[in-house]
Amino acid sequence: MALEMKVPSPGESITEVEIAQWLVEDGDWVEKDQAIAEVDSDKATLELPAEASGIITLKAEEGDAVAVGAVVCLIDTEAARPDGASDEKETKTEAAAPVEAKKEAPVAAKKESYATGTPSPAAKKILDEKNVSATSVKGSGRDGRITKSDAENASVPSMGTPGNGSRGTERKKLSMLRRKVAERLVSAKNETAMLTTFNEVDMGPIFELRKQYKEQFKEKHGVGLGFMSFFTLAVVRALELYPDVNSMIDGDYQIKHDFKDISIAVSGPKGLMVPVIRNAENLTFRGVEAEVKRLAIRARDGKITVDEMTGGTFTISNGGVFGSMLSTPIINPPQSGILGMHNIVERPIARDGAIAIAPIMYVALSYDHRIIDGRESVGFLVAVKEALENPEELLMNNNIKAALEL
Repeated sequence: MALEMKVPSPGESITEVEIAQWLVEDGDWVEKDQAIAEVDSDKATLELPAEASGIITLKAEEGDAVAVGAVVCLIDTEAARPDGASDEKETKTEAAAPVEAKKEAPVAAKKESYATGTPSPAAKKILDEKNVSATSVKGSGRDGRITKSDAENASVPSMGTPGNGSRGTERKKLSMLRRKVAERLVSAKNETAMLTTFNEVDMGPIFELRKQYKEQFKEKHGVGLGFMSFFTLAVVRALELYPDVNSMIDGDYQIKHDFKDISIAVSGPKGLMVPVIRNAENLTFRGVEAEVKRLAIRARDGKITVDEMTGGTFTISNGGVFGSMLSTPIINPPQSGILGMHNIVERPIARDGAIAIAPIMYVALSYDHRIIDGRESVGFLVAVKEALENPEELLMNNNIKAALEL
C-alpha cells in the first residue's frame, strides 16, 4: 500500500512551504520517524519525518513551493526491506539501499527510462527561457538527469571577450524564509515613518560588574553573565517609563501592551531569526541569560519553532558581535521600535572635567514616528543609557548579589 505523505501545517496563517532539501533519494528505504526532508516556511525551517517505513517516491523537487496539505511523497509500506537496510534511522549519507535492491523497486525502474542529459520538465522550462541547450549542461540527478537546480545554475553565453580569470556565476533561489524577511523589511521601510536616534553608552560599570561576578554567576547558574541581560532589563525599565514605545498601530487605533515580550535578533544557519523572550519584565538576570542561551541554541540548531518567533513587542538587535560600529536597524513590524547594539571600543571621553579612556558603545533606536514622538524616543534611549551606566542602582536596587541570585 502506498502511503501519501502530506505537508503538515507548521503554524497558524502559514499556507505554503518550500522543499529546502531532500535528505533521501527517490527509491530509498526509509524508517518511520526518519527525517526525510527540510521544509522552509516564511518563519522557520522544519524537518519532515517519515510517517511509516518503506520505499519512498518523491513527488516534489528541491525548491518547489507546495501548499500545506499537498502530497510531497509516497511510501510503499508493503515493499520488502532491502538487504543491508538497518532497522535504525539512517540519513542519506550514512546508509543507502544497495543498487541491486533499488533496481527491483518500481520507482527505480521508472527512473531508468530517462536518458543521460535529459532535463526534467521544470528544468526544460528554465533552459528554454535562458536559451541554453540541454547538451551544454551536466546533469547531477540520477543517471545524469538534468534537475531544476542544474538548469538554474546553467551559465548563459557571455558577450564580448572574456578575461583570464574565473567568470563563473551561480543562480540560487532564495529560501522562503529569506524571501519573507526581505518582504517584511521592504514593507517596514515603505509603510512606516521610520526615524533613528543615537546615543553612546559608557560600558565601564558593566565591565566592572562582569569582571567581579561573572565566574561566580556562571558557577552558580550554569550560564554566563553577558551583556544581553543588562540590555534586556534596561529596555524593560525604559518601556515602563515610555509605554508608547511598547505599542503598535492597528488601523486608526493604538494598541498598548502591559507586558514586555522582547524579540532578540540572532543569526541562524538559514538566515535571520527573531525568537522572543516572553514576559521579560518577570525575569531576573539569571532568567534572561538562560532564555537567551536556550533560544540561541535552538536557532543555531534549526529547531526553533514558529511559536517561539511569533509576537514580540520590542526588538533588540546586536550587530556588535559582527564588528558593526554604527547602524540604523529596521523596525520589526508590527512593532514600533528596535534597539541596535554595536561593538565596544575604547574611546576618549570627558569625565569629571578630565579626559579619560572608556569602553564606549554606540546605541541606536529606530522607531515609528507615526506613533512615537521625539520626546518619547529620545527619552527612552536616554533611560536605557542611564540604566546601563548605573546598573547597580537602576537595575539591581543597590543589591548586586541579590539581583544576581548569588
